[in-house]
Formats: sequence, C-alpha cells, structure tokens
Amino acid sequence: MEDGNFARNLELLCSYYSSVSEVCRRLGINRQQFNKYLAGRAMPSRHNLRRICDFFSVEEAEILLPSRRFADIIELRPQRRRTTADHATHIDHLEALRQIGGNKLDAYLGYYYRYFYSYGFPGMIVKSLFGLFRKGDIYYSKNLGILSEKPTERRHAIRFKYLGLPLLVNDRIFLLEYESVLRDIVSETILYPAYRRIDLLLGVQCTLAGRRSREPAAGKVVFEFLGRDIQIRRALRSCGLFRHDGDEVAPAIKARLDNHIADDAFVLLVSES
Repeated sequence: MEDGNFARNLELLCSYYSSVSEVCRRLGINRQQFNKYLAGRAMPSRHNLRRICDFFSVEEAEILLPSRRFADIIELRPQRRRTTADHATHIDHLEALRQIGGNKLDAYLGYYYRYFYSYGFPGMIVKSLFGLFRKGDIYYSKNLGILSEKPTERRHAIRFKYLGLPLLVNDRIFLLEYESVLRDIVSETILYPAYRRIDLLLGVQCTLAGRRSREPAAGKVVFEFLGRDIQIRRALRSCGLFRHDGDEVAPAIKARLDNHIADDAFVLLVSES
C-alpha cells in the first residue's frame, strides 16, 4: 500500500467536513490514531480501512491511487460537497455541547437499573437495564427492557431497545434517546449528577404515553448503579413490570418515583434527595 498516497487522499476527504474531530466522531476512530493515518505514520487495519472507505463512499483501490488521480475522481462527485456540508451544522452544535462536559461522563460509565412508572400500563413500574458507554470521544447509551409482569409471559412480551446520546451540561446530565426498531418515539431525560459516590441518579423523563394515543407524558425516573462489569443476562432477567403496591421494588426507590404534584407547585419538580 502507498502510505503517502493514502495520507494525502484521506486529508482531501476530511477537507469536505468541518473538522477532523467530526470525522473521528462519526467514524468512531480514536483521534490520536487517526492523526497517524493523516501523517502517513501508520496505515489502518483492513477493518478500519473498510470503515473509512464506506464512510467517504470511495473504493479501497481508489483511496490508494496517486493523489492527483484521486482528486480528479472526487471532483467528479460534486454531490459529495453538498451532502457533507448539510451535516456540518448540527454536528457542530452537538460538538459544542459535548465539549462543555469534556470527559466528566467517564465517572458514570457502566450499568444501571432504570425505574419509572409505565406510560402504557397504569400503576406498574418498569425496571429496565441501562448502559452508558464510551467509544473514542463519543458517549452513547443503550436501554433494554421487557414489558412483562410474569416470567411465563416473557416469550410473547413486548421488548424495547432505546439508543441514546448523553451530555453533561451545566451540572446536569441530559439524555436524548430513540426507540431503535420502529424509530417512532424519542424521549428526553434530565438527571442530577452524583457529587460523590454513584448510587442513585434522580431525574425526570418525557416521552409518549403509547404508540396509539401518542400523548406527551412525563414522570420521575431513578437510575440505580450496578457497576461497570456485570452479568448482563442475569440483570435482564430481573427486569420487567412490577406492581406499585408490590414488594419487588425497594420502598426507597418507589418513594422517589412518586409523581404527585402539590397544589401550590403547578409543575412536576424533582428534588435531589
């Protein structure tokens, strides 16, 4: 492989984006390693080369061509400039918010049980498994759950999976998530951070009450920290739907899920305790 050609061609492709950082974020490749590619000090693995080519919509054979020939090929694809430019603005907005939190979300990496009152099953508490992860400079989350009250019903029960983008802004954790299968529901959650030891994270989440009614709904939510290395299958087996008057959910958690609004409050507020 021609390392020099690859480095110059990669630099040309990156010039169509607002920054190299944006390319690294969207590729999920470490910036320090990517800089070695740009400087010609290293070549990507076969796997990373395929990812890079797929991202820029070029062939592996093309990206290794002499730089002048490669530039001619790229210039014949004017749509590329318009397409990449369309993405730049909102990526810049997200990057600006991400930089505010820096790497502070590192303290929250790991797994949690997530508790909230069901929006579709009145009086039932949903317990799901939430994970917050980091890949390169990007933080992301997954939330898995099953809407089943009895273990015998699990085979035919509704399962859900939400993917999310967490941000730490102005001393609060913001979490934007979407349902990853049908992609027809988006939710937002705001949490208090943990100032010392991570135990419980408290907050409020807003989403839709159901796919049929699609009524906006909000309620308190509790995240119970489990650790960074857990037995995922065992944790998932304990998730499901639980009656609010049952004893499966700890009283301390149920107390923090109370959505009662005082007569003089008018809006739902979540305290830190």
